[in-house]
Amino acid sequence: MEVLEKPIFIGIAGASGSGKSLLASQLCHLLNEEFGNDQVKIINEDCYYRCRDGLTFAERELVNYDHPDALEHDLLFQHLTELASGQSVDVPQYDYSQHNRSKEVTKFDPARVILIEGILILHNAEVRNLLDLKIFVDVDLDVCLSRRLVRDINERGRTLESVLQQYHKTVRPMFHEFLAPGKKIADLVVPRGGKNATAISVLQNHLKSYLGTNSCGTKLP
Repeated sequence: MEVLEKPIFIGIAGASGSGKSLLASQLCHLLNEEFGNDQVKIINEDCYYRCRDGLTFAERELVNYDHPDALEHDLLFQHLTELASGQSVDVPQYDYSQHNRSKEVTKFDPARVILIEGILILHNAEVRNLLDLKIFVDVDLDVCLSRRLVRDINERGRTLESVLQQYHKTVRPMFHEFLAPGKKIADLVVPRGGKNATAISVLQNHLKSYLGTNSCGTKLP
């Protein structure tokens, strides 16, 4: 697909388990269903967790993955800049079971709308300044923890003890230090995340006005 204009970048931030991924996937599905595949794509910030080949598995388990230093935001910024200029990028992949970046990469071609979702999307100034729309998903932390327990145990091979230990040691404290301030600078705060049908409808209609035009350089109203 030929992309004639700079992609619209939409950042979706919020606590782990808040429903960022569900919100992004529903928007992507609804808009692509109406306007054609690959008009809207998603980049997951988790893909940019740093490579930890120099650490043992036991050492990788102790890394604070909720601190900004755990993520290679300079590479994400580089990739977004390249996508903005019409270039394709090789997005790294992350293996949660190994707490490490995979050897695989995924080719990512530009799209008219690119959703970037992750816990610290609004924290990094360089990445944040590229965003045309900043969204913060606001969900009670107890709800986030219950969702995280189900996800990490069933999908990522974690134990109940390890999930709870990580949550109380790093996830919750880092949320208050680095994530929560994103709510104040967001353009839109979405309660209930991907379960908020009204917010999804509003965002869908907002983006339809852009995707329904063919003019180059059209910005979100």
